[in-house]
Amino acid sequence: MLYTQTLRFLMKKNDYNIAKELKDKLSQVTNLIDFRIFGSRAKNHYDEYSDMDVFLEIPFINNDLADKMSNIIWEVGFENYLVISPLIFTKDEIENSPLRSSPIVENIFREGIKV
Repeated sequence: MLYTQTLRFLMKKNDYNIAKELKDKLSQVTNLIDFRIFGSRAKNHYDEYSDMDVFLEIPFINNDLADKMSNIIWEVGFENYLVISPLIFTKDEIENSPLRSSPIVENIFREGIKV
């Protein structure tokens, strides 16, 4: 946890605020079990063309919810001149599938910044 907190201080405040705005808007359409920023923006190692990688864990997903979330993610990115790249998994996928031991998920849990 200390490592994640330390990373948060490396992340630019504007990026954290955009992530917080995204989380708040997504929370209006689904229960977010986990929301983390990972990748270059979390580590403050990016350039003007870098996207913002976000990890979302939610209880379930269907086509209607996926469309709503996609629209919100696009709108927040558009308003902030930023491409947001979501990685969305259900709780069941994280807990009961091979994803739980996937290198990217392990890395996100270890180094991602919880919003």
